[in-house]
Amino acid sequence: MNTVHQFLFGIYPYIALAIFLLGSFIRFEREQYTWKSDSSQLLHQGNLRLGNILFHVGIIGLFFGHLVGLLTPVIVWDTLGLSHTAKQIFAMAAGGVLGVMCLIGLVILLHRRLTDPRIAAVTRTGDKVLLAWLLLTLLLGLSTLFVSAGHLDGHMMVQLMNWAQHIVTFRGDAAGYIADAPMLFKAHLFMGMTLFVIFPFTRLVHVWSGFASVFYLGRAWQLVRPRVRS
Repeated sequence: MNTVHQFLFGIYPYIALAIFLLGSFIRFEREQYTWKSDSSQLLHQGNLRLGNILFHVGIIGLFFGHLVGLLTPVIVWDTLGLSHTAKQIFAMAAGGVLGVMCLIGLVILLHRRLTDPRIAAVTRTGDKVLLAWLLLTLLLGLSTLFVSAGHLDGHMMVQLMNWAQHIVTFRGDAAGYIADAPMLFKAHLFMGMTLFVIFPFTRLVHVWSGFASVFYLGRAWQLVRPRVRS
């Protein structure tokens, strides 16, 4: 295990997480008027609804799928009687379906943003970088399915789970678990971690508002009284 690997998969995850959390907090405190998704619906709708639904359903499913799949201890799956092979096949099937949905939606939104003159005029360089980064990360993730299909014993999956769980529990030997992982997996991990780095500087910050909207369920009713004319 060389120094570069140890840095990228043993130290860089904490750098990415620190930038993600601290950067989001600073942006919310200092630039709240930029805390938005910059919707382009008023400029041109086109295939917005289809692309928007496919992209968001796909990416939300992938996020929580990765979260549950990587951070659930192996002993939990063993206790449930789910073999490593069965879990890997299920993860590949679900990830493939959600990944394709997300890819189709992203391509639709990307095409709409870059080909419509009005939307292209208000598209910043950061938007293009973000979309390109998401696209490449997604393509790398889908590509790993073909590699995983070649070995269904679940060994690589367990290694990735051990890496992620050692990272979140601050154990220093995390990088060693994926030292012999295929380069495609490592590239996907790096691209995914870097998304957290660029997150606070892009329109992705509106994701925080989406999660925070659940608090509206416990909010008191707003009482509106009509004006009484004398």
